[in-house]
Amino acid sequence: MTIAVVGIGLIGGSLMVDLRRRGFADRVIGVDSSLHHQNIALLCGLVDEIDTLDNAVDKSDLIVLATPVNTNCALLPGILTRIEGTTKVVTDMGSTKGSIALASAGHSARGRYVAVHPMAGTEYSGPLAAIGKLFDYKTAIICDRELSDTDALGKIEKMLELLNMRKVYMNSSDHDVHVAYISHISHITSFSLALSVLDKEHEEKNILTLAGGGFESTVRLAKSNGETWAPIFIENADYILEVMDTYTDKMNEFRKLIVNKDINGLKALMEEANKIRKILN
Repeated sequence: MTIAVVGIGLIGGSLMVDLRRRGFADRVIGVDSSLHHQNIALLCGLVDEIDTLDNAVDKSDLIVLATPVNTNCALLPGILTRIEGTTKVVTDMGSTKGSIALASAGHSARGRYVAVHPMAGTEYSGPLAAIGKLFDYKTAIICDRELSDTDALGKIEKMLELLNMRKVYMNSSDHDVHVAYISHISHITSFSLALSVLDKEHEEKNILTLAGGGFESTVRLAKSNGETWAPIFIENADYILEVMDTYTDKMNEFRKLIVNKDINGLKALMEEANKIRKILN
């Protein structure tokens, strides 16, 4: 199979590493707006060649969109028009699905598209961040599967199985609500904590030398690329704002208890939070 990967970064690059190793991809064509990324991807063997989007689509059996979510939305309709009437399949790796569902809604070739969100990643970006086994034993969410042609869905399901991913099926709206709570808010709070510490750092130069594992794990996501995450926050704004309001309410609960020096109230609130262990274990 020949695969076109549009966006040769952490996700697109890592995907190609394992799909090639596991025999799913015979040839990989890379498409990227960055000449720097193009050169690295070729030198590292992530792709066999670089080409324009139209040429890559024409030469490929499977097209993988791994660009920022707003770019995925802009590219998908044109790709569907180009592959209409063929057996080609297009999928995306985006972290939001509502907007891209609207972008493809009603298109006569909608069935050739399969919406996927692999719940995998690191705080790093670009082709040099690509690693093998990134997706192993992680969850892949397939959205609106009833809108995809049976053969297209089957091809993507086979791909995910080769990646050792656990498949979950949702509609686009439910997906965006859930990821706002379990993924997007984590990044916002990490960015916010990093900014708070950096503000304080101007006054206390040694604060970062005292940072332990807890701080490092909490603020790790603040290293994430703004080119990727700013569009996600905008695309999923309604649900993210809802989560932020809930998060702010909980922070204010803690603040009130601390102001009142209510140790029993704090313990009770933390014990309530400890129930997350039952979900995460």
